[in-house]
Amino acid sequence: MAKHLDSIRMIQRGEAPPPPVARLIGFTLTEVEPGRAVVALEADRRHANPMGTVHGGILCDIADAAMGIAYAATLDEGETFTTLELKINFLKPVRSARLVATGRVVKGGRSVGLTECDVVDDKERLVARASSTCMTLRGEQAVGR
Repeated sequence: MAKHLDSIRMIQRGEAPPPPVARLIGFTLTEVEPGRAVVALEADRRHANPMGTVHGGILCDIADAAMGIAYAATLDEGETFTTLELKINFLKPVRSARLVATGRVVKGGRSVGLTECDVVDDKERLVARASSTCMTLRGEQAVGR
């Protein structure tokens, strides 16, 4: 477990570069521990859909990142994972706000795990709730992932 968690914490501390999607969207990893991760985003007009609210894909991205990091932080050396399914409920429109996505591992397993994420705005109002199913990969399946 230490290898993944150590690498993730290096990104959090700025000792390693963030993944390209984090730079593209503009989110940062603020907290991580095995089974839990927090991602923050200063959402503004550049994240808007044609109606002027934060695009649902942006909410999916930060939720997916928080859940994926939480899951990855539980993995042992030689393991990686892939997302099998992602579901999100959009609960409140946002125009601009500091969004915080908190991902949690609900159930880990040898092969399949369940994660969830709440996305809240700067007034701690629930904006979206997501869940995902992750599959742990080992051996040949994990190579190059």
